Amino acid sequence: MIYSCLIVDDNEIDRDAIEMHIKKISSLKIVAICSDGVEAANFLANNAVDIVFSDIDMPELSGMALLKTLKNKPIFIFITSYSQYAAESFDLDALDFVVKPATFERLLKGTNKAIEYLELKKLMYNSAENIPKLSDDYFFFRETKGITKLNYSDVIYIESMGDFSKIYTKDDKHIILVGLKNLEKQLPNSFSRVHKQYIINVDHISTVTAHEVHLTNNFMVPISSTNRQELLDTIIDKKTLSRFKK
Repeated sequence: MIYSCLIVDDNEIDRDAIEMHIKKISSLKIVAICSDGVEAANFLANNAVDIVFSDIDMPELSGMALLKTLKNKPIFIFITSYSQYAAESFDLDALDFVVKPATFERLLKGTNKAIEYLELKKLMYNSAENIPKLSDDYFFFRETKGITKLNYSDVIYIESMGDFSKIYTKDDKHIILVGLKNLEKQLPNSFSRVHKQYIINVDHISTVTAHEVHLTNNFMVPISSTNRQELLDTIIDKKTLSRFKK
């Protein structure tokens, strides 16, 4: 299937580079290229688009302001030189955040994530309510093949996919129609938010570095500085051996 996309960037060189990369992805069709947020807003007011590749820092109407103004929001993948925008962009439910210069490999990764989301959305919205049914040691959730039971202890980490969440276990992954914010409220204390896009099962932690959490089965996820400190204060420090017993 071919998905429509829109490119928005006020920098002509960056805009041309993104266009060059996107044209190499056979599953995408560029329907418009806009030089600022106002032009993009006018186009989106009258045209349905699947994916928007947008710069953030633009005059008059930034990429984030553009996303906020839209009633029917397409998938947004932000592309910017300023990594400090990442947290705010995920709060707006942008699906991905790419730091310039945007390489073909990185745009392809974001595109594949967006297409996976779009295809799952078609399947999952045809299913019944997908809120997990919780118990002490396990929970149920609905997926396309039926109702699945999963033990909390088998969950290694969970990744946000906008309205969906992707649950990773040792040998499998499951998609559920529950956003990460809602899911976080329902999970037991053995789960911890370490990033705007990730929740981990702390029982599967192998190593915590300054910027990453290494988990069992060679999984690895990023960790923000704020979430890292909270993880240390609330969980790790309480389990850390010290030289002297208090």
